[in-house]
Amino acid sequence: MDTINNTNFNFPNQKSVYRGKVREVYNINDELLVMIATDRLSAFDVVLPKQIPYKGQILNQIAAKMLHQTKDIVPNWLLATPDPNVSIGLLCEPFKVEMVIRGYLSGYAAREYKAGKRSLCGVTMPNGMVENDKFSIPIITPTTKAGNGSHDEDISREEILEQGIVSEKEYKKLEEYTSALFKRGTELAKKRGLILVDTKYEFGKTIDGEIILIDEIHTPDSSRYFYAEGYQERQDNGEPQKQLSKEFVREWLMEKGFQGKEGQEIPEMTKEKVAEISERYIELYEKITGLKFEKGETNNMLQRIDKNVKACLLKY
Repeated sequence: MDTINNTNFNFPNQKSVYRGKVREVYNINDELLVMIATDRLSAFDVVLPKQIPYKGQILNQIAAKMLHQTKDIVPNWLLATPDPNVSIGLLCEPFKVEMVIRGYLSGYAAREYKAGKRSLCGVTMPNGMVENDKFSIPIITPTTKAGNGSHDEDISREEILEQGIVSEKEYKKLEEYTSALFKRGTELAKKRGLILVDTKYEFGKTIDGEIILIDEIHTPDSSRYFYAEGYQERQDNGEPQKQLSKEFVREWLMEKGFQGKEGQEIPEMTKEKVAEISERYIELYEKITGLKFEKGETNNMLQRIDKNVKACLLKY
């Protein structure tokens, strides 16, 4: 079975290519972006050695569905999805912050809390909480890219304004959009018997200066979900929450002694482990969207993408 690791397309009017950890983005004439979701898997800011069948398709299709379901709140970059692994949309200037919003004390926030910290990105976290407790009000804990562009770093609202990364007026708008999107994501998750625990949003500005939502949203790579049924019972009993997110990959890596730190070796990913991760991603898709996952053709995937993208670009 084919998976997509690296791509090397040459689309009409192509100007440049940006290769991220899991996606590759082609600039078309400084007007459009062709975003290809590969099957690469990353955790702790490290790309793991094996690709996961259907992962790119799953993330691309969830993101497209969620962008459609939130476009009444904030306009977004997406114009077309000509291929299971591809989205095409508007090129814009990204804001250099990611808007992370947390409804629960989970994941990174819980690890920081256990380490004794009671402030995250300038936001105070109450004493007496336990992992996976709900915050009374969701907290926004933004991050920004480090100098080398590979890691995200915590940053406070005050630091963002002080450093002039975003103007106060625009940052206020980003906060408003983030809260409204999280509210909608929470409502959509509830209909599926899920809890949207935390997520991140990225925004950019068009040539006309309009703020739009970019990148993927509400996918298992950018978000954490719990099953709503039994949540409170598990909390009351001090049990781990049943969740839908990429956290299961991080937990497996941590069990094997890997957290992306210098000198640590990535554990072996057997065929069985790769298949298991793929099945978990399919489960995520079906639970989050309520749709049965239809596996895309995996033979000659690169040729398929090339054909579909070129046909779509003729329309723009």
